[in-house]
Amino acid sequence: MTSLRRVVLASGIELDVQVSGPEGAPALIFLHGFPESHRTWRHQIAHLSGSYRCIAPDQRGYRGSSKPQDIDAYRPDKLIGDVFQLADALGIETFTVVGHDWGGAIAWGGALTGQANGRVGRAVIANAPHPALFGPLLWTHPGQRAASQYIRTFRDTANDDLVRQHGLGGMLAKAFAGTGGLGPNPAMEEAIRAEQHADWQDRDAAFAMLNWYRASPIVVPSMDEPFELPAGAAPALPPLTIPTLVIWALDDIALPPENLDGIEKVVTDLTLVKVPGCGHFVPWEAPQAVNAALDDFLAATDG
Repeated sequence: MTSLRRVVLASGIELDVQVSGPEGAPALIFLHGFPESHRTWRHQIAHLSGSYRCIAPDQRGYRGSSKPQDIDAYRPDKLIGDVFQLADALGIETFTVVGHDWGGAIAWGGALTGQANGRVGRAVIANAPHPALFGPLLWTHPGQRAASQYIRTFRDTANDDLVRQHGLGGMLAKAFAGTGGLGPNPAMEEAIRAEQHADWQDRDAAFAMLNWYRASPIVVPSMDEPFELPAGAAPALPPLTIPTLVIWALDDIALPPENLDGIEKVVTDLTLVKVPGCGHFVPWEAPQAVNAALDDFLAATDG
């Protein structure tokens, strides 16, 4: 089992963090998504920690990290703030942010913040849509809207008894019934799967994880609402100008590749790597492809 360091942030939030690699090496902060943990990045950290300082927290609400139970504690600004406070606590001034899924959403926000304050020099995003593109797609693309209906299930507190009775697995079973997305993934090691299922039994963590969705401002229309773009569906954001690698697994049932349409307009220094034949959890479903993309990108942008 990986040894984790307990890090107390300036806000009082405490995170369990895997820290690997040489002191003083360029820092990479890895942000996992739902419903995972720092283990999402196990293959990348093993590959890169000889040359980089690799920092991978269990984010707020996950596993042993602090799990406030109020929804407001999971607003995106607070989750982005955790990233910079983690860097502060570890004495890291500048870093590369790396995120997948919800961690990718926070990485987009962290990159936009960090390019403004000079603290984030590069970004790596894996299967997490840019916020300026995802909101409109939910309104105009039937496939994306259908694939995102699980978010409405997560937000519906009428389903909370499933979590109280069965842990997070009960909510997942309802939200993804009939999608084919719940079967064991052969790319996941049995020991990791067992640890993850044990994590999901923690009721406080389960509700905290759901609060990431409940605190998000993103609007997920029902399937019977019009497929047209309302005013304000696309947030007004500046272009991201720092070097950015976007890795996209093309067989993601939750996030189809149409999420890439127009990305070059909102990310001006873009490297795009598509991974065919791979589902949503690309860091561990296709680790060799992800590691190769990281090697090329980091080598081209180091210094």
